[in-house]
Amino acid sequence: MLDRYGIVRFLTCFAFVTALLGCGATQRRESTGEYVDDSVITTKVKTAILDEPTLKTFQINVETFKGVVQLSGFVDSAEYVTKAGEVAGHAQGVKEVKNDLVVK
Repeated sequence: MLDRYGIVRFLTCFAFVTALLGCGATQRRESTGEYVDDSVITTKVKTAILDEPTLKTFQINVETFKGVVQLSGFVDSAEYVTKAGEVAGHAQGVKEVKNDLVVK
């Protein structure tokens, strides 16, 4: 039988394990570390796009989930769609690019 301190230790351990499991990643959720990594990747891709003279005038949205970058927005030609995908794909940490840019 557990004494009073044993119960407190058990509940403390249980709370700790529950908290750790809550930080774990699932298919639809990112862990805290993955979220930070994805934020860094998004920033790198946005910077790379803004540094590319042919793309900096366009509104290109960038979102990242588990290293997969999704580009969305409108550009003037299919050439710019391709260029944006290439630029995003070369950013450090990018695993895949889903290019949903639309030619207007």
